[in-house]
Amino acid sequence: MTFSPRPYQAKCHEKLTEYLRSSVEPCLIDAAPAAGKSHLIAMIADFLYKVSNGKRVLCLAPSRELVLQNAEKFKLTGEACSIFSASAGAKSTRHKVVFATPLTVKNAISRFKDGYAGVVVDECHGITPTIRDIIEQMRERNPMLRVIGFSGTPFKLGDGYIYRIGPDGRSLGEDVSKNPYFLKCVHRVSAREMLDQGFITPMKIGATGHEQYDTSGLHLNRMGQWNADEVDRAFVGHGRKTAAIVADVVEKSRGYDGGVMLFAATVRHAHEIMASLPPSLSALVTGESENRKETIKAYRERRIRYLVSVGTLTTGFDVAHTQVIALLRKTESAALLQQILGRAWRLDDGKEYSVCLDYAGNLESHFPDGDIYNPVIKASMKKEAGKPLTAVCPDCQYQNSFSCQEQYKDYPVDENGYCLDVFGARVETEYGPMPAHHGRRCFGYVSVGAGKLDRCSYRWSGKPCPECQEPNDIAARYCYVCKAEIVDPNEKLRGEFKAMKRDPHLPQCDEVLAMECKATISARSGKETLRVDWVTPYRQFSVWLFPGSPEHKRFMDVTDNGNVKPKTVGYRKTDDRFFKVHSYNLPADEVETIDIVRRAG
Repeated sequence: MTFSPRPYQAKCHEKLTEYLRSSVEPCLIDAAPAAGKSHLIAMIADFLYKVSNGKRVLCLAPSRELVLQNAEKFKLTGEACSIFSASAGAKSTRHKVVFATPLTVKNAISRFKDGYAGVVVDECHGITPTIRDIIEQMRERNPMLRVIGFSGTPFKLGDGYIYRIGPDGRSLGEDVSKNPYFLKCVHRVSAREMLDQGFITPMKIGATGHEQYDTSGLHLNRMGQWNADEVDRAFVGHGRKTAAIVADVVEKSRGYDGGVMLFAATVRHAHEIMASLPPSLSALVTGESENRKETIKAYRERRIRYLVSVGTLTTGFDVAHTQVIALLRKTESAALLQQILGRAWRLDDGKEYSVCLDYAGNLESHFPDGDIYNPVIKASMKKEAGKPLTAVCPDCQYQNSFSCQEQYKDYPVDENGYCLDVFGARVETEYGPMPAHHGRRCFGYVSVGAGKLDRCSYRWSGKPCPECQEPNDIAARYCYVCKAEIVDPNEKLRGEFKAMKRDPHLPQCDEVLAMECKATISARSGKETLRVDWVTPYRQFSVWLFPGSPEHKRFMDVTDNGNVKPKTVGYRKTDDRFFKVHSYNLPADEVETIDIVRRAG
């Protein structure tokens, strides 16, 4: 290597190589924006190339721009690299480090199945099924393939952190990490650490004018994004307000020499912003811009000063002279907000500090304590009551931290987290000893050989599989080992009973809640008829009885001429959409009815 790493880069490399020597499980580096990922990638590639006797490293990035940017920065380290990306116009695998876009690699996966020691995933918080498929196919030939992710924001909205084990070796609970792809965050290069060492530009929160967008009516949909109609109401069509806000951005930026990035809510909103900016010094970039490349080049070369972005340039966009970030949109998460702010953190000659101008209440929402370098991350889960409780796993001895169940807070608890009775014995339930916490399974990890780790299988609450007897989660429907169905037989009967009661075409017998008789004339025949309205716990229906018919005579006998309702009524719906009564005062259907019918059949 022909460059000297920064102190935190050297430390990061040390931690990573230590992990890669002992494990093949996917890991990541939490590297804040401007941490110098290109230098870290060069160091990792050099290490893997040497220890694997000349195998290469594939570096995947989500876009053409990021691939080219990463390659250019990598070359500044003095190392050579290749580019494999159709959109970038190159498909070379000559050098030991190959920068590529996922789709191009997937379409030529046979060229990557041999000769690779590792895969580096840039912006790995956005790992896709395509990237996972590439890694799995490469691992078919090389089970020892190392997978290293890089992200300045290793968390996803709703899911929390994308790794299970933190840099301190502690496993994260489901409240902050749901279904993570990466096993461990090997090292964290924090923005605060880089700031203290002088490797990123300090950011000030600038005072803004009195005009602000009202974002109080915005709500997230099931995809974790703002409702589109609400976004339009909050940001679009406010001509005077937007003009005043843009004028404030221009005014507040006069004292700085660097570039200004304005982040808009929608394309229509962006055009409204552009209408108030100096035309010769401004440009707009969207995810669909045809002149995107030329616009970014003009901004990089300082031929324009104001760059308006819609849904793009939030990650991996590296223009060091960017100094002012103007937030004219509401961000969905702290992760996205920190990535946006990071566009102005890179060092540049003459840039003493950067500035954030917030016109949409982002900082109050995501950084209520004012610390923009340390977001608080949570996963979307039901809130659990109770104080933390430490429960030692009986199998692997890992010290789990779970939330205490409020209803068991007065019970004495043993070191494994189980409730004890007055005699010191564990309180038993149908699922085994009763845990005093909400935890179900241990978060510890144990070695399973060949550099692989697996989550400890111990469960505080579980039910055995009827086929293989393996303990499963109490809510599991299928065994995670043999895939056999493990639904409780009684629960299955209840489900079948509910399904039967939902289908009126099947014979039914229900308790009678109400009965009403009314003489009327048949619409079909014009004859006199008796209409009987029935109400049961499951439905309401009517039948028509012609005087003198067997059905009419039977009804009059059972009900004392319609004056006394029977205890139950048996019925079914016929193919012509009418109901027909077939019995009275027989036992009402119950769950056991299903079992009786099944045995009889």
